Amino acid sequence: MHFTIFNPSILTFLLTCRCLTVTGEDSCGALKQWLQTTAVTLEVKNKGFHREVETTVELQPGAFRDVRILLLHTWPSGVYVDPYQLAFLSDAVDWQILLDPAIDLEVPAHEASGFLTYVYPALGEQTPGTLKVSIPVHGRYHRPSIVGETFQSVAIEPPRLLLRTEKCSHLNDLEAHATLEAPCTADNTSTCLWIQVQQKQRPADKTLRLPVGDGSLVTPVCGVTLAVTTICCLVLSKYMWKHRIV
Repeated sequence: MHFTIFNPSILTFLLTCRCLTVTGEDSCGALKQWLQTTAVTLEVKNKGFHREVETTVELQPGAFRDVRILLLHTWPSGVYVDPYQLAFLSDAVDWQILLDPAIDLEVPAHEASGFLTYVYPALGEQTPGTLKVSIPVHGRYHRPSIVGETFQSVAIEPPRLLLRTEKCSHLNDLEAHATLEAPCTADNTSTCLWIQVQQKQRPADKTLRLPVGDGSLVTPVCGVTLAVTTICCLVLSKYMWKHRIV
């Protein structure tokens, strides 16, 4: 796996919509099959602050030789992905990832911003009919609740599935599809026009339930902490005075 931090200077190309149509060439025919049959589902595994978001793409068998895939995730501020963890996992996965923008691992949810990830799965002759991409995701700490809530809900959207092929430059015989420009690869050296697959039924968002502190306990906890600290300091000072420890 390869991952790159996104360069904000090229962010202006995002979400530039155009229209596109398909020809009867072999590559265009393969792309047309993808647009009609490819489906994406999302599943969240594990519990607590450390989760795994697994995207499943149902591929059209034998139709992906000249087609490239891009999974575009839009993440909320309540979660983050760890670039260092991704680097550690790079030899164990067959996809590359581009992050936009650089991620601060330390800030709480109310100070963080949402971000994007561009995931490029590797396709080959031996690629199975079902492609799975699992991304480790971590919950950020949220403000303590002042109304007694013990969990904070964070919605995870399914990724957008984008396709492109270099061998089909003119597309006809198919209704218009939304397109956008995005990096061609995770190296982020150039941009390409990608076609967004319009699924008949959009997958539902997945909701994470992250534990939060009880804001009503701030005053008593601070009071008890201050009292214990004061008592410990007095006891320690008395012991040092008694034994002439300097």
